[in-house]
Amino acid sequence: MNLLGISINHRTAPVDLREALHLSEEEIRNLIQQTKDKILSEGIIISTCNRTEIYGIPKQDGITHLDLQNLIINFKSAAKVSEENFQKFISRESVEHLFRVATGIDSLLIGDNQIFKQVKDSFIISEEMNFAGFLVKRLMDAAVRVGKRAISETAISEGAVTVSYAAVQLVEKIFANLSKKSALVIGTGETGEIAAKHLRDRGIGRLALTNRTFEKAEKLATELNTAVFPFDTFKEHLHKFDIIISATSSENIILTKDDIEKTMKKRNFESLVIMDIAIPRDVDPTCKDIDYVFYHDIDSLNVIVQQNLAKRRSEIPKVEKIIQEELDAFFDWYNSLQVAPTIKDLRDYFESIRAEEVEKNINKFSEEDREMLEIITKRIINKILHHPTVELKKLSDENSASDLSSIKLSVIRELFGLTGNKQNQQDKN
Repeated sequence: MNLLGISINHRTAPVDLREALHLSEEEIRNLIQQTKDKILSEGIIISTCNRTEIYGIPKQDGITHLDLQNLIINFKSAAKVSEENFQKFISRESVEHLFRVATGIDSLLIGDNQIFKQVKDSFIISEEMNFAGFLVKRLMDAAVRVGKRAISETAISEGAVTVSYAAVQLVEKIFANLSKKSALVIGTGETGEIAAKHLRDRGIGRLALTNRTFEKAEKLATELNTAVFPFDTFKEHLHKFDIIISATSSENIILTKDDIEKTMKKRNFESLVIMDIAIPRDVDPTCKDIDYVFYHDIDSLNVIVQQNLAKRRSEIPKVEKIIQEELDAFFDWYNSLQVAPTIKDLRDYFESIRAEEVEKNINKFSEEDREMLEIITKRIINKILHHPTVELKKLSDENSASDLSSIKLSVIRELFGLTGNKQNQQDKN
């Protein structure tokens, strides 16, 4: 299978290069159009915050990984990208890498199941652009299946492996029902944004945001359909919330022990959870001494993250076993595409010889013997072809990575003149 694949990812390139080659959905669609016109007959393009990858079947001989690399480098004008920043795959390696991506074991955060959705979305774009042909559609089905199996049959995606998610997960242990609770997220950078989205996804009853740059908080608030407060007035609202998650880039404490004590008095000392996930810390750690305040900082949350990462790493062998099973199944199917036509052509070839000879000699037999002649000659052909058919079917079970199956099929077709067989028969007639 001449399936080429290239990848620039967190293993091969620093973040600035990954950002330089990141593709928006509109850019993916434009690049697909260029790729269809020049290089690949069908394929898929995946681009996330940590990887950009292209897979496809070359339109003609002589197209290599270098053509794919140059295509994306020229498209993004990323001159600083070098050969060493790309991983390259072909045939079984390409499929295996895609499966590893879909299951999350190749992710920066092991078991990140967000990539599974991103892979599915990429396939949808390929289909919409008529870039997903017969082979890529089958590859899509296999990749989705292996991703689902990894999620359902292993614990590779279980447990928090980001500080933001760990904070929310810990909040859930303190408050059993988030739908009746309210939360304020201070800081809407990447960490705060992720925390806010996790709270939204976990069904928080009421959510509000604040940030030094009000426009940034307002933009995220619009996306999440939440309230937003100006940063210089947010302390006036602290008492309204059961949960405070702080993730700013401030160099100094923004919430003192005195601030929290005043807040607790306004709350009549109703329980307050504070998750300080900023570096350096946003909240005075001595506030943990206040009654009914549950305070956690990034160090305590990192313990949870590391424990969950260790659990996920222990699940990798189970996921790899699933990947190998699905790889074998995919290539069994692919090899059968090559073997089945050869078996049919071989049987058609022998049947044409049998039918021709029977027709030439049918008048030499009585009416009652003619039916027996058909039966006997067909039995002879079936016995002659039984062992070759069995051996050909075995080829569909062989690993096609070595191309040995293709070589054997080519020899058989040449030996019996199956290439252009119909034309040969016409010439004989």
